[in-house]
Amino acid sequence: MSALRRMLGARDWFYLLSLLVPFTVYGVGLKAASALHQFRGAGPGGLFELLLSDLLFDLGYALLWVGAFAIVRWGRVRTVLLVLLHATTILVLLVQTAAYQYFKTTGSTLDYGIIVLSLAQFGEIKAVIASEVSILSAALLAAVVLYAAFGPWLLTRALFRGQEEGRPRLPVEAAGLALLAAGFISLSGMAGGAGASFARDGFVNVVVTGLGYSGTPRFDLSSIPGVRPMETPTGTRLVPTPRTQKKNVVFIHLESTRAFSVTPYNEEIDTTPFLRELSRHSIFAERAYTTVPHTSKAIVSVNCGIMPNLTQQITEAEPNGIPARCLPELLKEQGYDTVMFQSATEEFEDRRAVAKNFGYEEFYPLESMDTEGYDRVNYFGYEDDIMLEPSRRWLKEHRDGPFMATYLGVTGHHDYRVADRYGVKRYAEDDTLNRYQNEVAYLDHFVRNVIEQYKQLGLYRDTIFVIYGDHGEGFGEHGRYQHDDTIYEEGLRVPLIIHAPGRFESGRRVEGLVDHLDILPTVVELLGYRVEGGHYPGHSLLHQIPEDRTLRFSCYHDYKCLASIQGRIKYIYHYGRQPEELFDLAKDPGERHNLAPDTPRAELRQLRKDLLRWRASVLAAYDGARYR
Repeated sequence: MSALRRMLGARDWFYLLSLLVPFTVYGVGLKAASALHQFRGAGPGGLFELLLSDLLFDLGYALLWVGAFAIVRWGRVRTVLLVLLHATTILVLLVQTAAYQYFKTTGSTLDYGIIVLSLAQFGEIKAVIASEVSILSAALLAAVVLYAAFGPWLLTRALFRGQEEGRPRLPVEAAGLALLAAGFISLSGMAGGAGASFARDGFVNVVVTGLGYSGTPRFDLSSIPGVRPMETPTGTRLVPTPRTQKKNVVFIHLESTRAFSVTPYNEEIDTTPFLRELSRHSIFAERAYTTVPHTSKAIVSVNCGIMPNLTQQITEAEPNGIPARCLPELLKEQGYDTVMFQSATEEFEDRRAVAKNFGYEEFYPLESMDTEGYDRVNYFGYEDDIMLEPSRRWLKEHRDGPFMATYLGVTGHHDYRVADRYGVKRYAEDDTLNRYQNEVAYLDHFVRNVIEQYKQLGLYRDTIFVIYGDHGEGFGEHGRYQHDDTIYEEGLRVPLIIHAPGRFESGRRVEGLVDHLDILPTVVELLGYRVEGGHYPGHSLLHQIPEDRTLRFSCYHDYKCLASIQGRIKYIYHYGRQPEELFDLAKDPGERHNLAPDTPRAELRQLRKDLLRWRASVLAAYDGARYR
């Protein structure tokens, strides 16, 4: 203690502590709030383990600046040091705050890759950020930053007014503080074990993930022997057969709609009575899944019948970004007109370019629609009924068909601003979940309205309607919110109903494992065409689904999670961020009892290897497509 007292005078000690003590309390407080929310049963020991990285980092950070102040005593260098101290502290506070808010909103940890992506797409996501920052939290952050910038100076000046700081002898120990600080900060990056990304201090996690970050996919085929790139159906075409009927094709996209919130999949909730009735006279997939829980990825599988690129970049908007011939393009060659309507802004994820790559000839985004009389339902779009009038005008011009039309809605998407056009009910006690359930109920009316429009225009009998959820939505069931990295059933299971008037009047229930890849081959067979020149990996739902089928999934953000389902057994791999998981969905549909700890390691290793090989195969196909 005497050595510490000799390093700095009272004025310097007060100045540093008045900054570093609140800095530590704030950072550790944010992590504790997240930890108590995510790991309620962790206990004191578990909580300490989760906070250890933060404590080590804060200790190292404090020692670093104490040593620096002891070495640099006066002059211009001391002024530069003061500026660096405040600037660095503010930067760390901002990153820690962002990490806390991101985890609170999504249930996922903030890393360097997400920051890079966010900065690149800031124009698109600034409304998302604004929707999550309340006036109170913004005021608190502003107060924290202002205090970090000026608070210590004002307090020190008031307390030590007129007092000159002495120049104590510089002890030899001061030089060693830098090494000690480096040691503590290094240890903070190693804390956490299997849940490292959450257990690490928010700022440290960004730094650690940034050190290994690359702008290109990090996979090496040579390390996974026998991996071949995913098959890319780039030379396919439709061939008419004696069974061909050029019926219209309509895709109705239900944004962020999970199966659990739709009445045909959950009779305990009466959100979608129209879909319940429609499912009784349609192809109804009981166990339907998305491929990646993110819209721009999911619609690649829906429209193109292949796995999307398993990276967080929206490569599907780039030239040659999709190594397949998609359904709109195939049908266009058969004389179909093609159109996509979207109730969101066209700038969001460059959706116009995505629609063009799919093969849609016309694209009508929110900017082309009259918003008067319609409610905004989230930060980038309006209620889906806004598409009805543009649809009516287009259909009147193209009623002689055939055509393919897609209605890409946004009702259901976070931040769940309920459109009360059809009334609001109480479906859940939690306010956020209740607002979401009311948006799902709205979608039921929208689907009915679209089908009713086709009936009024005399197009209903000659149209095949594909109604699908692009992905699900999490509300903290497994500590994750929204959808991008919600790899559990609430994020992956979606409704899928294919309604072909005059067929399946008694209904066709598909009990096997189904995903978005199955939509293209099913529609092609319903139309009576044959595919030549290549192969799409999905299965037509007009036939029996193989019992041994395996479905595979990826989170949206890079290196967050992968999953697979075979039969009723589901495996989840988190890239070491948290322990791998294994569930028996037949006995445990809520995924509450992790069987992985009691499963032979060799079996888990094989499941993990299968997923990594699959991911490498998909990435290799897209990597090759960029250079064709």
